[in-house]
Amino acid sequence: MVDSIMKSAVVVFPGSNCDHDCYHILKHVFGVETEFIWHKEERDLSAFNFVVLPGGFSYGDYLRAGAIARFSPIMKAVTRYAGDGGRVLGICNGFQILVEAGLLPGALLHNDTQKFICRHVYVKVENAATAFTRTCSPGAVLKIPIAHHQGGYYADRETLSRLEANRQVVFTYCDESGRGGEAANPNGSMNNIAGIVNEAGNVLGMMPHPERVADPLWPDVDGQRVFQSLIESCASPAL
Repeated sequence: MVDSIMKSAVVVFPGSNCDHDCYHILKHVFGVETEFIWHKEERDLSAFNFVVLPGGFSYGDYLRAGAIARFSPIMKAVTRYAGDGGRVLGICNGFQILVEAGLLPGALLHNDTQKFICRHVYVKVENAATAFTRTCSPGAVLKIPIAHHQGGYYADRETLSRLEANRQVVFTYCDESGRGGEAANPNGSMNNIAGIVNEAGNVLGMMPHPERVADPLWPDVDGQRVFQSLIESCASPAL
């Protein structure tokens, strides 16, 4: 539990379906004062310690996932907030929206199986020195579910090289022992990428759903690491 003065916002788009999950984890598990923000609101977000763009199918994934949500009025506020150093977490569809909005590089393509995938996967923490992973050990393996049809991360080779050189790759798909490779890649993501941060380190996009493994009533709680890290980074910014 944290001090009640900490505040978070969960943005709700038409088609969001993980917004209540995120709200529950933040408010009822971690004790963070949490507010839903409707996508049509263009408001000042500076009062919030961090903002979450949840998973789902914003606008029914028409055109491509996140392409329409990127033009919602709230995204102007999210862009300003991120530009001012505010912490933003985009989960699954939230990651897709952040990419479409230009807050993160690359693109999310259809899974190489051309099928919707919903199952637990393992991800390796490639950078434990971020605001979203500071409670993780370097190289830690987390068991977190995925649920997406457009989750294959793509970027040109120059961008991939820059991401890796800057340690912006935060999570990669792996097996239970932490080994990567094609066998551990569920969707065809380049370099097994499951989550990245922007150059400033205050915006994270990840395809796995930490909110689905964060309630202590459930057998798996690895997702708590992401939220606990984010909360602790807001309470004590210095890593």
